[in-house]
Amino acid sequence: MTDKTPLHITNGSSLTSYLQKLDIKGDIITWTEMLCEGPTTKDIGSDAFSKARTTFFKETYDADYNDSGFIKELDKLDELESYSEVILWFEYDLFCHINLIAAISLLKRKKVRGPIYLVCSGRIDDEKDLKGLSELTESQLRAHYKAKMELSVDDIALAQKAWDIYCGDDHNLLKPLIVRPSNFKYLSNCLKAHLRRFPDVRSGLNTLEYNTLKLIREHAVKSRHHLVGYTLHYQGYYGFGDVQLKRMVDRLAFFYDESDDALTLNRNGHLALEHQKNFLTELQTDFYFGGTNKADFLYLKKENKLIKQV
Repeated sequence: MTDKTPLHITNGSSLTSYLQKLDIKGDIITWTEMLCEGPTTKDIGSDAFSKARTTFFKETYDADYNDSGFIKELDKLDELESYSEVILWFEYDLFCHINLIAAISLLKRKKVRGPIYLVCSGRIDDEKDLKGLSELTESQLRAHYKAKMELSVDDIALAQKAWDIYCGDDHNLLKPLIVRPSNFKYLSNCLKAHLRRFPDVRSGLNTLEYNTLKLIREHAVKSRHHLVGYTLHYQGYYGFGDVQLKRMVDRLAFFYDESDDALTLNRNGHLALEHQKNFLTELQTDFYFGGTNKADFLYLKKENKLIKQV
């Protein structure tokens, strides 16, 4: 017999509140980071990690990193031996999966001994759209919990390798992991989506930026705020929040004109969508994903790989 309880690591405060409402047994850590953007170091929670993240959030979003309470939440991991198991609650998208591989790497660095389980939402029977955990009904969420997947030694090693590469300076090394079998049902899609975040060799736009301009061309978009709403719905496997997407929409203003009731593509926008001109210089791609600068690589769609930018 043991008095140990589970430790849950959730993907955000909304899900934490949901689990508490359902009276799910165990302690909870809320993972409030968004490691899919900005510089990272392998050793999460270290002084170097905290300094890099603090600078990034201040310069990019004018936000105080310490206000998130993320580092304080991680203190619970110093008592891992008091928990029977760890259950990770993360979703199908890139935003969640970068946090997921980071959490697994951190757990191994903290020498977790019990089993690690994953509860991951995405495709739901008889429903068209992919679903986040907080969007599930109570019965659906309980069913997901009951069907939680225990991660194997190979799964954990894969997550650690992916995190190490993400914190390194060559994300092309992620490509072999796309085809590696694992219990991470959506990891392959997320890694493909990540490579497409680098500037396309033809236009300088990444896939999400390109698709956002297509939304302007194909829909009656009334304002930047309206465009953010469209992008939230049509972003696929990225899982970005409105703050991230607003920043992208603002950066793309070079490609559209604004009136009181409409956004319309200008000449630059049409040239970019037709791959008639490369706009790398205008886009100012100096931005870090983990340990790699977005400006250092171009995405080659034909071969689904990155090439070093000269």
